[in-house]
Amino acid sequence: MEGARPIIVMKKKGGHGGHHGGAWKVAYADFVTAMMALFIVLWLMNSSKQIQQAVGGYFKDPTGTSKNVGTNMAGSGENFSLTKDNMAQLKEELQKAVRQVSDFDRFKNQIEMTVTAEGLRIELLETAAGTFFESGSRQPNDSGKELLVKLADELGKLPNKISIEGHTDAKPFAGGGDYGNWELSADRANSARRLMQRSGLREDQVVQVRGYADQKLRKPDAPEDPSNRRISVIVQYIVKDDGK
Repeated sequence: MEGARPIIVMKKKGGHGGHHGGAWKVAYADFVTAMMALFIVLWLMNSSKQIQQAVGGYFKDPTGTSKNVGTNMAGSGENFSLTKDNMAQLKEELQKAVRQVSDFDRFKNQIEMTVTAEGLRIELLETAAGTFFESGSRQPNDSGKELLVKLADELGKLPNKISIEGHTDAKPFAGGGDYGNWELSADRANSARRLMQRSGLREDQVVQVRGYADQKLRKPDAPEDPSNRRISVIVQYIVKDDGK
């Protein structure tokens, strides 16, 4: 029929069309993640200090390649390189470790640990009776061996390099001949190195073995004092690279 209006049919699309249909899923996933993080924080706040340290240690070193300090710290998950900032903490941990050596009270006054410009210096001081080495002997006695083994076990966990020194007093070596205090101090330091490398130190960890004879007396005003005879183990600092 002429003049009749055309019929227009409009169809409405159903469902969630377009590329916005999954946006709610992303928002929901973000919400769930945030809630999980909140629950973890609340759990940590109410957990023991050991668990908190362990979790913190994982995020500091998730691959587990960093070195731990001492027996106690190895279990706490707190990892770090030993620098001037925390060498005092190593001193404290080593002092705890050496207290486990049998008959420690007998020679506790013959072990000194000092933080110096070079690093942590651990000194095994002799007495007139011979605490760690028998008089004139280049090999450590049983007490000396036990303590050096304990130190090696702890220091071998560290990335730090080690120096070992031998010292004597000013009294001439009784053996005579061509063997004197120079040879004795160097041989004692080298004996300590061999034992410690068999007991925990890495082959590349010891960088220096020094024999000083009586040239670096601990008590210059008493050059023949037995405490001038000593073995020194120096844990060298790791220098931070601020450029990294």
